[in-house]
Amino acid sequence: MIQNNQVELAHGITLSCRTAGPPSAPLLMFLHGFPEAAFVWDALLEHFGDRYFCVAPNLRGYEQSSSPTEVEAYRVKHLVSDIVALARQLGGGTIEALIAHDWGGALAWNLAAQQPQLLKRLVIVNSPHPATFLRELQSSPEQQAASAYMNFICRPDAEALLAENDFARLWPFFTNMGAADLSKPGGGWLTDSMRERYRLVWRAGLTGACNYYRASPLRPPTPRDAGVMALHFPPEFVTVRVPTTVIWGEGDTALPPALLDGLESFVPTLRIVRVPEATHWIVHERPTLIASEIEHVLAA
Repeated sequence: MIQNNQVELAHGITLSCRTAGPPSAPLLMFLHGFPEAAFVWDALLEHFGDRYFCVAPNLRGYEQSSSPTEVEAYRVKHLVSDIVALARQLGGGTIEALIAHDWGGALAWNLAAQQPQLLKRLVIVNSPHPATFLRELQSSPEQQAASAYMNFICRPDAEALLAENDFARLWPFFTNMGAADLSKPGGGWLTDSMRERYRLVWRAGLTGACNYYRASPLRPPTPRDAGVMALHFPPEFVTVRVPTTVIWGEGDTALPPALLDGLESFVPTLRIVRVPEATHWIVHERPTLIASEIEHVLAA
């Protein structure tokens, strides 16, 4: 049975979490992305909750979790500190497997690189490694165009514009990749009831979600802001030595598969699972496949 819990962390942040399974069992942690919330992992919490303590937090700024107003509070180091504190509080500081998608993946990549002792296994779902993402943002017109929406979300009025007319600018993030199209493999998941679940999350506020983008230097260059072109990540800062599986829906129009090229240079113990007919929303589209791949990882 999935439960909702408010977990107060030692540094003053509260994360609203969905949990399943016995707290004494090994910890599986699931991190969501934009513009989603912890509930997207429900099928996996139910699947693994008989053997593991499954925890899916609503990240800082989402749903009923703490939502600081200042942009600085959404820098990656602060977001990662939330996950570290949550793992220490609920799992004694050891994560059996960290499973993460989109922005959750950005946090997971950083956590695995900087504090590998905290997790045994990493599963990334359509979330680019910071080094390959930086490379593509600097050199690939295709990636720059695909990520142009990030600059829109950095606008000071973005949350107001996204909320207009029943979130008319947010639904296309899903529908442009076939979420409501029953004829597409995995499509049709964006039902009326699912739309209402998203509305409840978005009505709680969008500023925190937008602040992730405002706080990050990783976004396409513009004539007014070409800061990303001067960025450089030292290899030792971004190398992940935790055994890692990357699951990638290759129909992701925001994150093309070129982001996987050269990934092995930064992730020595790497397994890539390519899913040609899946999109960025593979967690919704193919939950059984995701569960099967996590089972494979846990059995290794």
